Amino acid sequence: MHIHWYPGHMHKARKEINKLLPQVDLVIEVLDARVPFTSLSPLLSKLPDNKPKLYLLTKADLADPKTSKAWLDHLQQEQQVAAYAVVNGRPELKKQVLKWSQALAPKRGSIIKPLRIMIAGIPNVGKSTLINLLTGRKIAKTGDEPAVTKAQQKVQVAEGVQVFDTPGVLWPTPKSELSGYRLAASGAIRDTAIEYPDIARFLLDYLQQAYPGALAKRYRLADDQQEVMSLMAEIAAKRGCLVKGGGMDEGKVGEMIVREFRQGLLGAISLEHPEQEFAYRLLPTQDVNHPDAPPTE
Repeated sequence: MHIHWYPGHMHKARKEINKLLPQVDLVIEVLDARVPFTSLSPLLSKLPDNKPKLYLLTKADLADPKTSKAWLDHLQQEQQVAAYAVVNGRPELKKQVLKWSQALAPKRGSIIKPLRIMIAGIPNVGKSTLINLLTGRKIAKTGDEPAVTKAQQKVQVAEGVQVFDTPGVLWPTPKSELSGYRLAASGAIRDTAIEYPDIARFLLDYLQQAYPGALAKRYRLADDQQEVMSLMAEIAAKRGCLVKGGGMDEGKVGEMIVREFRQGLLGAISLEHPEQEFAYRLLPTQDVNHPDAPPTE
């Protein structure tokens, strides 16, 4: 699967982030709780001057809670790092984020020495929603489509606390073909750049392995352990996603499956597990199109 996803403003944003990093005291990297590894930005893998980092795994209500816990434990193995799973938009989140931030940078946060925070992450993970929550007003534009924020913004969110919002930044090519599928499934890439049937087949194959029974429950199937195209055709018939003559409408059923995954209607699902990603790094020749299911506890 080849995806064209690198609009011109992202190249500019990469330069802005590199220029801004030395000026801030703390980086908040917003990750999608369903794809924490895939949504990690390579730009922020190593921060200058041992700068502290706060990971916020948003959309935690859509992710598998056991897998999210494993990711939090994994991410917090780094020094000067804290990580929390959150649901964006909840009123208590502002107080929590400010508390977590000041704990990581205890010498900042006064009028004389303000705590300067950079918020970054890939498109459509909830950065703008977080900014609006922190400020208490609609400062950043939000939307279901990725790449809504186009320019850097500096906002005062509390006395002695300043936040720099940055555009969502992807990289010129995905970390792997599997990463491309995950990004597309999560909504980080514009739908005009993907093919719904492709992404739906990836999701069906993954769910059969990682969450057996989830598809059968959602679509009232007798058996969801069957060849992917047959499974897709059965779902299409169940939901009336058919062309004239009764054949499967791949575009319609593919879009429905992808959208229902994004809405959490297929269940609380994570698309990657830290142990699984470690295995991929050890075994680069593994067929990433048919990965082993993540460990279940």
